Amino acid sequence: MATMLFGFGDKVGSPVARERNSWLLWPKPAPFRQSMIGPSPAITSSPRVVARSARQIWSTFAMTSTATVTPIAHRTVSHAAPTAPGAIPLLGHWPRFGRRPYRFLSTLAAVGPVVRVRIPGYDTYVVTDPELVREAFVALSDQGLMIERAEALLGEGVTVLQGQRHRRERRMIAPAFAKSRIARYAAVMTRLGAERAASWRNGDFLAVNEQMHDLALRTVAGSLFTGELGSETAEHIHRLLPPVMTLLSRRVTRPAWIDRLPLPGNRRFDRLVVQMKAATGAIIAAYRAELAADPDLDHGDLLDTLLKARDESGGALTDSQVHDELINFLVGGTEAIGATLAWVFHELGQNPEVEAALHAEVDAVLRADGPARAAEFGDLAELEVTKRIVLETLRKYSPWLTVRHVPTPYTLGGVEIPGGSMLFVCPVAVHRDPAIHPDPQRFDPDRWLPERMADMSKGAHIPFGMGARQCPGNVFALTEIALQVATLSAHWRLRPVPGIPVRETVIGALVHPEKLLMRAEAR
Repeated sequence: MATMLFGFGDKVGSPVARERNSWLLWPKPAPFRQSMIGPSPAITSSPRVVARSARQIWSTFAMTSTATVTPIAHRTVSHAAPTAPGAIPLLGHWPRFGRRPYRFLSTLAAVGPVVRVRIPGYDTYVVTDPELVREAFVALSDQGLMIERAEALLGEGVTVLQGQRHRRERRMIAPAFAKSRIARYAAVMTRLGAERAASWRNGDFLAVNEQMHDLALRTVAGSLFTGELGSETAEHIHRLLPPVMTLLSRRVTRPAWIDRLPLPGNRRFDRLVVQMKAATGAIIAAYRAELAADPDLDHGDLLDTLLKARDESGGALTDSQVHDELINFLVGGTEAIGATLAWVFHELGQNPEVEAALHAEVDAVLRADGPARAAEFGDLAELEVTKRIVLETLRKYSPWLTVRHVPTPYTLGGVEIPGGSMLFVCPVAVHRDPAIHPDPQRFDPDRWLPERMADMSKGAHIPFGMGARQCPGNVFALTEIALQVATLSAHWRLRPVPGIPVRETVIGALVHPEKLLMRAEAR
């Protein structure tokens, strides 16, 4: 469930990659309007930050790195990694890691750029330096045993697949995220954002984390399936997915033998997985029958694209593979997008000057001809402040864990890493490191102005990963979040409720708000 729970990317140079990368739906470095809240402070230079053009950092959202990597066999072994302090006999660092994982990982930059962590069952190294993060993401693509623990739900989707099978399937799925398809999904994002805005009433107290999770789930399901049967399938999965994700997050971080015990939670998890497979199996069969009768039929959704996908030899995905990809999309598109939407509104409530800048922008774009309308795909070019707010939210509240498997001995930054090890990267720790992002706890969307980004390392902002595992659903996610934030903000201001603290909690690989109660105020 690393990198926003999507774990695959296009092969650079493929027709689909060229199409998606050519238009760069997300912010281009110019032209930008002025900073939203006055002059931007200069970035303090650091030996951990290297020169990089503004155009390059935007491009990391849309294409896989093409950097050349020195073969592992040609690297020179230097020295062993330092071990994180605080290990206890037998359990190592597990008590600290299991209790507050990303807070523990955030302490390791002070120990070194590559740090050994003792976790029972895993030989683990944590990378804290952004340039070494970039090198590791480009050089290593397999995710190893920990991600394989998610197979019970994710099956053989590209999030779990390794090696040649991963490369084959990610190429087959890539057309689902081409520009023309994103534009069609955007219509679903716009419609559901408008329906959500219309459902609120002035003065309502909203559990924003639940509202945004529900909106994200309905949006990704609406992009996966269309028609009456699609709506029924989406509603069924809408009931099944939250409890199965709660149970999955427990399974992947505990010893594997516990999964085999006849515990109530294990039995419930197995039942939910069977029910999800039955729900997707029915709609897959219906679509196949319709396509057999009319091969030119285009439902315009992700399921249609998956059923028509072919590899270089003309091979198609089996029903089981299609099911697994659907579940991967549902999990990734719901959990990550829902959490990010919730955090956006939390930060807007805490930062009135940023909220004012956002409202000024959406009023200019969405209220120019009268009452507020919903944001559409064609509006994205003008929603510059909105997009910077989304990027800053992804910096502050990104996934807490991305994993790479080290198959053979490997030297990273002069540190010897044994073969068979697990390499951990904690994106949220990198994103909150003051040596990389000055004043990291400050919510500052102007970090993403081109002059502020010019000296930023490629590994300094990695909410979607990098390399062969970079998330190809990044543009889908960015598009949905921006359109729905703009649409909701054109109609509503969400106010914090005094006296109710908002705490961070880990669910799966993501940092969620534990409870986010806000009051809706009509604009």
